[in-house]
Order: sequence, then C-alpha cells, then structure tokens
Amino acid sequence: MITVVGTGAGTPVDERCAAGAELVVGGRRHLDAVRLPEGAERIVLGPLAPALDTVGKYVAEERPVVVLASGDPGFFGIVRALAERFGPERLDVRPGVSSVAAAFARVGLPWDDAVVVSAHGRDPRTAVHLCRARPKVAVLTGPGAGPAELGAALRDTGRVLVVASALGSAEERVERVTPAEAAVRDWGPAVSVVLCLDEARALGPVGTVAGGAGGPAGWALDGAGFDHRDSMVTTFEVRALALARLGPRPGELVWDVGAGSGSVAVECARLGAAVTAVEKAPDGVERVRADAAAHGVDVRVVHGAAPDVLAGLDEDPDAVFVGGGGRALPAIVTACARRARRTVVVAVAAPDRVPAVREALTDAGLSCDGVLLRSSRLAPLPGDVTRPAAAHPVFLLWGIRPPAHTEGVCE
Repeated sequence: MITVVGTGAGTPVDERCAAGAELVVGGRRHLDAVRLPEGAERIVLGPLAPALDTVGKYVAEERPVVVLASGDPGFFGIVRALAERFGPERLDVRPGVSSVAAAFARVGLPWDDAVVVSAHGRDPRTAVHLCRARPKVAVLTGPGAGPAELGAALRDTGRVLVVASALGSAEERVERVTPAEAAVRDWGPAVSVVLCLDEARALGPVGTVAGGAGGPAGWALDGAGFDHRDSMVTTFEVRALALARLGPRPGELVWDVGAGSGSVAVECARLGAAVTAVEKAPDGVERVRADAAAHGVDVRVVHGAAPDVLAGLDEDPDAVFVGGGGRALPAIVTACARRARRTVVVAVAAPDRVPAVREALTDAGLSCDGVLLRSSRLAPLPGDVTRPAAAHPVFLLWGIRPPAHTEGVCE
C-alpha cells in the first residue's frame, strides 16, 4: 500500500503519518518536518521517474510506502502519476488543504467560480490567455512561469495579481500587486500560487458548476445584437461556420483582423478564448469595445491597419479570422498565415480575390479548403406569408496547419 499524505497550506504534519513505512518519499522540507521510522529509506523528490522505480520495488515486495506532498496531492499533484503507474486501488490518499483553496481563503473570496490552471513545467501561454479571458483565475506556477512572467504578459489588462508564497509556513506572504509591479520583482522559489483577478467581477453569480461560467447557451448570435455601421457585420450564417473552423477554446488566443463590429471577436471570447481584435477605423475600435462590454467579455482591441499593425502583436495566435482587407487582403492573409499556430479563416465577398487568398494560405504551408455560402432568410409578405430573401453570397476559406511531415495543398 502507498499512503499519500498532503501537508502544508495550513495542514499540520501528523507525526504518525510515516509510522511503519519502510520507504518515505517527498520534498526535502516535507521529509525534514516528520520523524522517519528507524531504518526507513528516504528519497528526496527530484526527477519523478527514478523515485517511482524505487517505489515500484517496494510495492512489488508488499512493503509499506509513504509519499509526502503539498496540499491536496490529488489536485495537479502526485496522485495522478502514482495511480497511472500502480493503480488507484493501491493508494491511501489523505489530502491536505490545496494551495488554491488556501490562497482564496486568505483574500476572503469563494473559488467555486474560479478557473485553475497549472503553468508548472508547462507552456505559460495557456495560463496567460485564461487570465486575459476570465475574471478569476488561479495559476499554479513554476520556473519560468511565475508572477514576473505573468505580470509582464498581463500589463495591459487591468487585472490584479495576488501572489501567495510559502502558504502554511512561518514565512507565509500574500501580496496584492499590479501586473507591472509583479513583472519587475524577483519572487524567489517559495511562490505557492498566483490569483489573477478582475476585481470588479471577482464575486461572480452563484452557479451550479465549478470552474467558472460554462459555455454559452448558443452562438452565431443574431446581427441585431451588435452595434454596426451600415449593416457591416458578419452574418450569423457565415459566423456559424467560421466559428466551427476557428475552434476557439479556453487557453487559446484568437485574432479578429478587420474586426468591424467585433461580432467574431465577441463570439470567440464567449467561447472562452483570449481575443485580440484589430480594427483600423477609430469609430470601429469604439464599436468593438462597446459590443464586447455589452456581451460581458474581455476583448483586447488594437487600433491600426493590417498587415503593418500585426508586427506589433508580440504573441502568435492559435487561430485567426480575417473579415476585411480590401486590396491588402492577400498581404494580410499572408502575414496571418505565417504566424497562426493552427488555423486561419477568411471571409471573402469578391470572387476575384479568392485565388489570391488560397495562394497566400498554401504558400504559408497551410492546407486549404473553402465553401461558397448562399443563404435565404424568411421575409414577411402581406397576408401573413413569407418568402425566401437571398443574402449576398460569401466565400469562406480556411487554412489549417498540417503536421510537420505533410505539405499544405489546396485542392
């Protein structure tokens, strides 16, 4: 049997937890905090694989093992690795208070509506995008993905960072800082968790599902829900397919280039993605901001003309929607396709621009496909009858970045 004991974050170490163990595994501070049985082997956790190999030898001989971990070891902790290797039936898990629960308790906030993301040993971009998109996020940090790195990436968001260090110890610190302040600090190795808060929305409505608001009840919203100029808004029929091909999801970044009313940007944000909307018209910039606020989502709006303004966007997007561009459209698509990690979707009204867009997508190494959308909506006629009223046809083209071993072709 492997006994897994959670400690720290306000959970005192039970001196009896290691009694009878022949092998005790844990971090150095955990091992130093308990009295080990005489003759028990001690492993200070570093690389996990060698420790698991040793645990396996003891398990095979049915010799008792104790693993010490921080907080709740079943929450982004060692329980997963142990269960995968030895089976959950061999585990006796005794959880402590997780660092996330402790940090929210310290600032007096509930956390059933918070999104929790681990940046420990992972690419921090997912954590950054969630912090941009959601009002309450807890980030489990690691080397190269701590408060300074988060702060540098979130300077323009208006968020507040709560940095909780050494929770449950005599050196515990819980500090509220701006992202700019966090970016210039050396935080050391004791950070337990970072809370990223939009303080105006930190007390969200009571829900029934933990982890923040669920997905929207619907998408491809009616154009009447957006402020737009001279009906310059991507129709809901086009938006529906564009969203299906963009696949916006939490933890990803989407660009909406030539945003217009911001309808695509807003819909992607409603589906949980971090969104940057690029718009060249000053009144369009304000329109996108107003539409985002009306739908209760965060959209970063950049004022400028593509493709030149795109060079100032530091981070490459996962997906891009291009909804405008005029004569510059091929150059815009080229710039977007070179930087998109996953897909580019382009709405084209003029048939003579389709070949150039296809060429731009394939030249950037994306596989290409598309469709001509023709829709007819029901329109009222006298006598309580309706007729189909045809909307303007639109070409929707998309390019998908294939695996590295394949080449993009447009058939």
